[in-house]
Order: sequence, then structure tokens, then C-alpha cells
Amino acid sequence: MKALVFGGSGKIGSAVAWDLAKDKDVEVVGITGRREEALQETKKWIGSEKIVLHAIDLTDRESALRLMEKYDVGALTLPDRRRSYKTAHFAIEAGLNIVDTLEEYHRRPDAYETEGLELPNGMTLNEYGDWLHQTAIANGVTFLDGMGFAPGLSNVTVGQAIRKMDTVESAVARVGGIPAKEFAKNHPLKYMITWAFEHVLREYMIKLNVVKNGRVVEVPAIEDRETFRFTKFGQDEELQCAVTPGMPSFIFSRPELKEFAEKTVRWPGHFPGIDTLKECGLLDLQPHDFNGHRVVPREFLLSLITPKLRAREGETDVCVMYNTVKGKKKGKDMKIEHFMWDQADKKNGISSMMRATGYPIAIGAKLLLEGAITEKGIVPPEDAIDGTLYDRFMNDLKARGIEVLEVVEES
Repeated sequence: MKALVFGGSGKIGSAVAWDLAKDKDVEVVGITGRREEALQETKKWIGSEKIVLHAIDLTDRESALRLMEKYDVGALTLPDRRRSYKTAHFAIEAGLNIVDTLEEYHRRPDAYETEGLELPNGMTLNEYGDWLHQTAIANGVTFLDGMGFAPGLSNVTVGQAIRKMDTVESAVARVGGIPAKEFAKNHPLKYMITWAFEHVLREYMIKLNVVKNGRVVEVPAIEDRETFRFTKFGQDEELQCAVTPGMPSFIFSRPELKEFAEKTVRWPGHFPGIDTLKECGLLDLQPHDFNGHRVVPREFLLSLITPKLRAREGETDVCVMYNTVKGKKKGKDMKIEHFMWDQADKKNGISSMMRATGYPIAIGAKLLLEGAITEKGIVPPEDAIDGTLYDRFMNDLKARGIEVLEVVEES
């Protein structure tokens, strides 16, 4: 079995490769990147002879197809839509089963801030998504779409909760990566970069779909804020969350929901700080004239704030999940909640975000390698991971030290 990790020199990609390289059934783990030096550093960190380096421009079709022919499965951990969609497109063309962590549903690509996504001539966004799906089916490709932390683990747990009910009314997923509490004060916005911060800001600025009163409605990001206390796993912390576009597949895969939203979790005070940046125009993408120069406010802000948000020596992060699904079972009200409080692996130098995102991708890739997921086309995690696969998925996470608590209440 040979697995190829696209973007394998990044934080999430390196965690995927690290996990796959430890699997006795995986013979080769290829990692791609543009810089040979970064790839060499990743291979040294992983410390496995299974790692094979591929310095490649993935937007070059012929080079990408030749590389994909050498592997049995691909895992996409790419940082923007242009490269992610191109790589997915080429993989489908090559007949390569893939798992992708991108925080959107490829059947219905986000309409806002598409990051250079290139559409085939004459196709709309939605037509392109459907074309990818139908082409994958025709080529016998399984595209496990949106597998990581959120989307990914959040989809799997919410999907399982829905399956346990006769009818479902509402589902809210509250998920996020935050600095460990003692380090939050060291950084602006009480935030620490755990993945590409430009994507975080994008998620704060776009519009997204949620379900309210049985209707799909478009709302601005980081609205519908909620304060809650997290009291599981020996914790007692006040946290806040607000809507973001992290699990869009549910709009299409679970149309029976009367209420649905995914919310990003942060420490109190974070969202008001973002509000101020918005009000000042510092998150705008429209260029601004300044002393004869054209300056993009968000890009300028990123250049200033990114160094201040990077983890300092010894600082670690936490990934939080608190999902609530409500419905009925045998005529009685039922509520199922899933909780997670995951901390960094200090011994191996793996952040919690690398764990919570990278390990589900690696597990998904292994399931594709084994042919355990048989549905073809673009398949969201809530459809792909069910029944015995759900049990295996959760047990595999537990074996990696990621604990998810399920609480069921009936009345």
C-alpha cells in the first residue's frame, strides 16, 4: 500500500505522513511540496525510511498525473482552493482515491473568496462541483471530502447522533483550536496560529449557509454567538463560539434538519477583537491607496500580526468539541452530545490541531486503501463513516490518545 500526502511538508500534512508511516501495512508514504529543503526537514522529523520526497508544482497537470499513477491513495492538506481543487481534479482524472481536509463541500463550493479557484470554461461553481462528483463516479474514484477535525471528526460524530434517532430536529457543532489557557494572554486576540491564519480570517469575513426554521438561509460569519461552559474531562472553562462555514455538507446531506450550524470556539474576548478589525477595514481585500502605494488591508494586517500569533517556545494548544443533536426516539425527546478536549503531544512535538486534524485524515486514507469505503463520487464523512466503520474510526482515534465522550439523554 502506497499513500501520497499532498502538502506533506506543512503542519497538518506532516502529521498525516507521520501517522501513516507508523502503519505496518503502508509501505511507502510520499510527501509533496514546492521546497526540497522543507521536505527534507519533514522526513528528518518523521524519521522513517518509508518517506519519499516529491518536490513538485501540483498545478502542472502532466507532472501531477505521472506522480499519482505511482500511489494507491492521496491525502490532500493543501492551503488554498486553487491548488486543492486542481489536485482533486487531477486525482479524479488519474483514478486515484483521495481524502481532502478543505473546509468546504466540493459539491457546492463556497461562493465567496474562492482563492483563485479556476473553473473550466462555461461552468458555474455548482456545475463544477457536480461535474467533479459525476466524473469521480465514472472513474470509480472515492473522494472522501472534508475529513479532519472540522470538517471531519465533527461530521462523523454529528452524523452518528442523527442515525441514532428516529427523527432529528437540530444539530449544532461547536469546534475550535485555541491556545492552552495559560498561553492565550501572550497573543493578540487570545489566539495562537494552529493552521493558516489567512484561512481563519477568510472564515470570519464570508457569508455562509445555515438552517433556520427548516429553511437554508445565508448569514454573515461569526454571528449567532453563544457563551457556554465546558465541564468535561476535568475542565471548567467559559468559552464562546460563533457561526463559521466549517461543515457545509450537512446542508445537502441532511436536509431533514430544521436547525443546523457549525460554530467556531474561541476564548472570550476574541470575537469582539475581530469586530474591531472589521469595523476599521483591516480585514478588507479591496486595495487602499496609501502614500502612492496600493495596499491590501488584510495582507498588511497579516504581515504585522502573524509573527505575534505564532507559538512561542513551549506553548501548546487545545482542540475543543461540543456538539448537540436533538430529536426523537420512539416518540420521546432525545439529545446526544459529543465532547472532546484534546491537548498537544509534547513528547513528539505534535500540536493538538495536528493531532485532531491529521489523524482523522490518516485514518480516512487507510480506510480508502483497504477499500472499506465503497461509495463512489464525492462522499462527506457523515455518509462514509457509519456502522462498524464508525466504531473502528473512534477506536483508532482513541488508540492515538484522542478521547471523544458521548452523552445521551432521553426524556
